Amino acid sequence: MSSDETKPVTSDETKPVTSDETKAAAGATRKHTALPKAQILIEALPWITRHQGKTVVIKFGGNAMVDEELKAAFAQDVVFLRHAGLRPVVVHGGGPQINAQLDKEGLVSEFRAGLRVTTPEAMDVVRMVLAGQVQRELVGLLNQHGPLAIGLTGEDAHTITATKHLPRIEGELVDIGRVGEITAIDTGAIETLLDDGRIPVVSSIARSADDDHVYNVNADTAAAALAAALGAETLMVLTDVEGLYEDWPHSDEVISRLTANQLEKLLPELASGMVPKMEGCLHAVRNGVRTARVIDGRVQHSILLEIFTDEGIGTMVVDDDPRATAPAAAEPATERQTP
Repeated sequence: MSSDETKPVTSDETKPVTSDETKAAAGATRKHTALPKAQILIEALPWITRHQGKTVVIKFGGNAMVDEELKAAFAQDVVFLRHAGLRPVVVHGGGPQINAQLDKEGLVSEFRAGLRVTTPEAMDVVRMVLAGQVQRELVGLLNQHGPLAIGLTGEDAHTITATKHLPRIEGELVDIGRVGEITAIDTGAIETLLDDGRIPVVSSIARSADDDHVYNVNADTAAAALAAALGAETLMVLTDVEGLYEDWPHSDEVISRLTANQLEKLLPELASGMVPKMEGCLHAVRNGVRTARVIDGRVQHSILLEIFTDEGIGTMVVDDDPRATAPAAAEPATERQTP
C-alpha cells in the first residue's frame, strides 16, 4: 500500500459544505456586488438635496435625437429628474429630421452664421417636423413612464415671441429668411404645467411680434431665453462633442469650467455651430441662471452624470460674480466648485 493511501485525512478541505454556509457565502457575494450601487446613491444624495424644487432647462439635440438607445436614456434621465424633485423643462430642435424632410421635398439645407436659412417653404417643413414629429415622439417616450409630458410650441400662449433676425456676416446684415430673434418670453403656460407636476416639452418656433409670420428660432437660443425667464437653476445643452475644447483642433482637452468673461473672449474663435450654444450659455448665466452646461449627448445618461455625480462631465459656465460661483456651506464641495 502506498503512503498516499495510508495518509490520514485531517484537512478541513474534505469537510462537507453545509447549506447554511453556501447561503452565507452567496449572501456575502450579493452584498459585495450591490455595494457600488449604494455608493452611487449616496454620492447623488447631496446633489438631489441641492436641486430639490429647482427648475432645469434641457436643450435636446444632436445624435441623442436620432439614436434609439440615446433617446430612451434621455427620457429616463428627464423622468428621473422629475421624480427626484426637480422641475425639468425640455426644449428641442430637430436638425437631422428637418434635413431629412427637406431632402425628401427637394429643398436645399443651407446654414449661415450657424443658423438655418429658412425660406417660407422651408418654414412649413420646420414647423411640421418640430411640432408634428419630433415633439410627438419625445412626449411619447417621456409618457411611457407616466402621464407627465405635455408638448407645446413657442407659438402657444405667446410663450416665445420673435422678430426677424438679421445676422451680421463679414460686417453686413444678411437676410436668412424666417429666422427669428427672440423679443419676449411669457412663462405662464410653462409655470402652470410645472406647478402641476408636468414636464413641458417646447418646440423652438415663435410667433412674430410685428407680422403674421411664424419664425424658426435656434433651439439653443430658445432654451437659454426660457432658462433665464424661468429663473432656472441650470441650463443644460446636449451636443455631439464632449464639451468646449481648450485648443481645437490641436487638442481634445475639454475645458471643465469657465466664467462668463472667459467665455466671451473665446466666442470669436469658436466654430460656427458651437457659437449659438455658447452664446446661449453666456446669456443664461448673465441673466440669473446659476450654471449653464454643454454636455455630450452621445453618452447615455449624461444628464444624470452631470447633475448627480461629483466629477460631472462636459463644460460648465458660471457668472463672474464670486457669489454665483462660491458653494454654500450646505452644498457638496467638488473639484468644479459649483454643483
